[in-house]
Amino acid sequence: MPVTRFTSMSGCSRSILSRWWRVFWVTTLIGLILQVLFCVPVVAAANKSKAVMAHAHAVEAKNGYVGSEPCAACHLEIYQHYKETGMGQSILPITPAILTPAFLKKMSIPGHIFNEQTDRHFKVYERDGKLFQSEYQNAADGSEVFSSTHEVEWLIGAGENGFGALVRQNDFLFQAPLSFYSKTAGWGPSPGYEEADPGFSRTIQEGCIFCHAGRTNAVADSNGRYGEPTFSEAAIGCENCHGPGAGHIRTMRSARGEASRESNIVNPAKLSSYLANNICMACHQTGDVRVLKPEKQYQDFRPGEPLDKTLAILMIPPTRERPPDSDHVEHYYSMTLSKCYRASAGKLGCITCHDPHVKVAQAEVSGYFNKKCLSCHTVQSCKLPLRIREGKKPVDNCIGCHMPKRDIGVISHSSATNHRIPARVDEPFPDITFEQTTPSLRDLIHINAVPGEVDVSPPALTLLDAYGSLAGDHPQYAAAYLKTLEQLEKSQPENSLVQAALGRRAMHNGDFQAAADHLQQAVKLGAPQGSTYADLSEAMARLGKVEESLPMLEKAVAMDPFNPTLQKSLVVRLIKLKRYEDAKAALKHYLNVFPQDGFMRQMLTRAEGRH
Repeated sequence: MPVTRFTSMSGCSRSILSRWWRVFWVTTLIGLILQVLFCVPVVAAANKSKAVMAHAHAVEAKNGYVGSEPCAACHLEIYQHYKETGMGQSILPITPAILTPAFLKKMSIPGHIFNEQTDRHFKVYERDGKLFQSEYQNAADGSEVFSSTHEVEWLIGAGENGFGALVRQNDFLFQAPLSFYSKTAGWGPSPGYEEADPGFSRTIQEGCIFCHAGRTNAVADSNGRYGEPTFSEAAIGCENCHGPGAGHIRTMRSARGEASRESNIVNPAKLSSYLANNICMACHQTGDVRVLKPEKQYQDFRPGEPLDKTLAILMIPPTRERPPDSDHVEHYYSMTLSKCYRASAGKLGCITCHDPHVKVAQAEVSGYFNKKCLSCHTVQSCKLPLRIREGKKPVDNCIGCHMPKRDIGVISHSSATNHRIPARVDEPFPDITFEQTTPSLRDLIHINAVPGEVDVSPPALTLLDAYGSLAGDHPQYAAAYLKTLEQLEKSQPENSLVQAALGRRAMHNGDFQAAADHLQQAVKLGAPQGSTYADLSEAMARLGKVEESLPMLEKAVAMDPFNPTLQKSLVVRLIKLKRYEDAKAALKHYLNVFPQDGFMRQMLTRAEGRH
């Protein structure tokens, strides 16, 4: 699962100024807490046609999505086969019926691990028909320092590499600290928990869950907040690839339905290769950054439309010295570099080889994909001697040689298939690999650009978000970020995101009055994010308006209650206002949310004068 990031612009990105500001806050907050707290003594289904129609009409007025079960009324066999696939089981709600002895044994439950890096114990266990994960720490004498336990409500993942665990607190969705890894048949730290300890506070962003779920009720512009229910459909369903089904059901139930069998539904096999691939790219292609288009959310994407209407997938141009080296969720891009794709003039697509409705048994994988290869190639195409091919296990395995699995660096015990289909392991990348930028976008590759519009640059707001997200790890994009912001200051000054970014730039430059002016304008222009209120609060405090800054910070915390930096800021701000009891109460609340934070626990102990 992609890493969750907090931003002032959109779901899975960061701006360079955001990163700078976060580092500044951490160091400043620690210093202030140390300085002040130590000096103050006290601180603060098929046969249900009528029901199907009623449900379809009920939801059509809203968004047209009905879920997968109504599809079974006419497509029962396909539906049943699909439900056995990895996508059809991408999210598993935990119920007492799921937690059978066989399931618990297969999943090594109960399980316990100790992470030496973080000095934390983690457990996963079943109790009373529910699944739980627990984190705790013991002192040198064996006494408990802290303990935090949460119910696991869903397992996420197809199981090829393993399963993650999801917990919910109030309206927010979180990644649990432990994940199950199929290769080791055991539990281990979730991605991102190997050396750090976010506890149970690592929020699941809409941009991440979008690719694992059928349909969520994510709250726009929030940091991991979801409506009720969290999922309208948990696992990836029919409508993820075929589009909203209510209109199709209504048409098929009407007198003219048979004459317009595919009305209001998308058949990917009848789309252009580009549009069909776009459906897969929505989740199987990350690039270096994915950025929502202005005023768009992930749920706005509709199969049959260009993905680029909703989000842009951008990539840092590779060089011969640094060619593409990742297989993790880079399936489409890797395929475009293959000789097979280039020889087909782009007609080779994802569904040329993959049938999303079918789960291929492991013992049949080699033969299944051999047939796909032999639809274009012949047995004589392979130059490897037959005796060598027959000596391999499985025998004569095309994908074993030409689409090998490689380890995923960012996820332990996991691997992904190389979709570049090299003839030889050492086959060099084609020249086109290093010639994919355009005159209008020279520093990034727009992977999902609409054919015929490859020289049309993404919107400036999209580029601002992209450059800002990249600049944290790739400083060469900082200048492009600032240049784009200067352009937007002239062309879209009435945009709230532009004003928020200008405010952050001014903060970075130390001009707190200009920062406050821009940030106040951002608040007036549109629904601001918690980070905008937090920045405005800081700017006001820097101008000596500490009392006036507090409501802005409290609003930021209310909007983003699982952001530790904001809550630390609130503690410090209350101290500055000499509201020590309120500061101590805020510190206690912080530790209720982030009990794994040993430093802040020490601060509370000292503030209470116990040591």
